[in-house]
Amino acid sequence: MITLQIPATSANLGAGFDALGLALEYYNTVQMEESDQIEISADHPNVPTDEHNLIYISAKDLYQVCGKKLDGLKLIQHDQIPMTRGLGSSSACIVAGLVGANTLLGNPLNTDDLVDLAAQIEGHPDNTAPALLGGIVTAVFDGRRVHWVKQEVYTKLRFIAMIPDFELKTEKARACLPAEVSHKDAVYNLSRAALFSASLLTGKFENLRTATHDKLHQPYRMALIPHARDVFDIAYAHGAYAVYISGAGPTLMAIVDEENTYFSGKMRFSLDNAGLKGWQVHDLRIDNQGCVLL
Repeated sequence: MITLQIPATSANLGAGFDALGLALEYYNTVQMEESDQIEISADHPNVPTDEHNLIYISAKDLYQVCGKKLDGLKLIQHDQIPMTRGLGSSSACIVAGLVGANTLLGNPLNTDDLVDLAAQIEGHPDNTAPALLGGIVTAVFDGRRVHWVKQEVYTKLRFIAMIPDFELKTEKARACLPAEVSHKDAVYNLSRAALFSASLLTGKFENLRTATHDKLHQPYRMALIPHARDVFDIAYAHGAYAVYISGAGPTLMAIVDEENTYFSGKMRFSLDNAGLKGWQVHDLRIDNQGCVLL
């Protein structure tokens, strides 16, 4: 039986809608082996334990691509990444299924093949690519293959995930977005997405607040996340470089200097005082490895 560790991911990073994502030190683990039937156990009660399980579906897809038949699979899932919270839980399952199946078959597909197949299953690469590769990934999916660049990030930054006690399904978060945007708004986002990567990698962290501003998705999704504006304001009051909606939400992510030692404690205290006791605060760093075999 093989064991995989798959990181959580935070996509969009403000202005980089469907193009930017990074991996975080917050993991699911999956044990997997071939079987003559489907045997699935999971920590979370809402995880399907039959042929509708996303890890199994992804593994079966890879077997089909390789011309192999998958009779069954034994899976043991330990899911730390919360579901439907904007931290890439579905992408972690897709990557686990693909990497696990590829390993069981003797690695017939290379990294590019896996990146492409993961994006085809998910529909976009902003979570699947960093879950597989680690680091911060800039990716373009042309409908058939993914053009990607991974950059390992070693900074004095922490990413503080503020996770509310309610779900927000990606379908609902996408349905609220406009069908068309203005040329002015497109330029606004393009410039800021470019500024984000350059500023993060060169240490110009003072640019990150401007770089995470966005006009394509965050203004519309804020209305779906009660108290989001309050949480943004509190995080900035405690010295965050930037705050953005992680993926489709509802998790909000603050980018903080490592020397801002008490940020998480201050955030927890302030959220409690604001009546948001159900929100969790997780202090995370960037994962540069991506999915690995343990």
